[in-house]
Amino acid sequence: MPPSLHKVRTTRRRTDEATGDRVLRLTSLVTATLPFAILAAIVLVMIVSGSRALIYSGTNLLTGRIFTFGHLYGGSPTVHNGIAAPRDASYGGATLIVGTLLTSAIALALAIPVALGAALLVTERLPHRLEGPVSLIGDLLAGIPSVVYGLWGVTILGPLASRSFYPWLAHWLGFIPFFRGPVGAGQGLLTASLVLAVMVVPIIASTTRELLRRVPILHKEGGLALGMTRLEVVRAIIWPFVRNGVLGASLLGWARALGETMAVLLISGNALNVFPGNIYDPVGTIAATIAALLDGALTDGTGMAVSALGALGLVLLLITLATNLGGRLIVRRVAAGAALPVGRGF
Repeated sequence: MPPSLHKVRTTRRRTDEATGDRVLRLTSLVTATLPFAILAAIVLVMIVSGSRALIYSGTNLLTGRIFTFGHLYGGSPTVHNGIAAPRDASYGGATLIVGTLLTSAIALALAIPVALGAALLVTERLPHRLEGPVSLIGDLLAGIPSVVYGLWGVTILGPLASRSFYPWLAHWLGFIPFFRGPVGAGQGLLTASLVLAVMVVPIIASTTRELLRRVPILHKEGGLALGMTRLEVVRAIIWPFVRNGVLGASLLGWARALGETMAVLLISGNALNVFPGNIYDPVGTIAATIAALLDGALTDGTGMAVSALGALGLVLLLITLATNLGGRLIVRRVAAGAALPVGRGF
């Protein structure tokens, strides 16, 4: 091959490689920036859509317990902070914020032990030939639509629990005020939390299962060879390896529970303007309330009703972001701390 032709081909190859590097760099930059841009756009849209209600309500949006669109078809408007709204309109979201936090927190408290137990069962105790089918069943639970969970809760779980489990719970735990009182018909805080827990378990369990499979087998076998029981191996060897990942998986489950809409709308009782007196009472959440009231809000000619729902959506978004960021800080702090050596705590 003539030297000149070889030089031309080499130059062309280097030019193609440089172009490919630039394209890859640009593509990587766009794909890395896109999620932040989408999040910023969502926050901006929520702020713009809810700005009038935010100005009208002020701190009452977070502290007020009365949420009503007011009289949409007549009467002189109510003016507050320079913003006019339908007469007697009030956009207090305290009861909805409390309901959202209660349902998601109870669901997470119920889901984490079940998810950890299921993941340990699959990875540590089941025969290898059964791991695949059992894992598949658990993963399929995550794909069931939320409205199906809601129908199951309102037609089967709620009535069954109100006839059998809830009376037993009220009898034996009645000394705790939150467990005392009438159990209702099965639509309320506890039923919503139970269904949310079922929806959250596959998310936490699947992630935890993969983390457990990454624990070095020699560490576990070494612990058993030293005479540790299975429980001691889990506590002293397995848990230090997976705890940060489990915290992260729990945050994913919590985010799912915070924003769940249709299932909670069907089974929570969708109470408005009232705090739950006990764990069986109906409750309202931000997401379910937005879904339930959106149709009526569109009939408000002033646009304040839609703005109020937008403000609630912004509050829910900020709660979700705050819980995720706070959880990530906890995970980072735990990860930065001194790792537990094998055998510590015994």
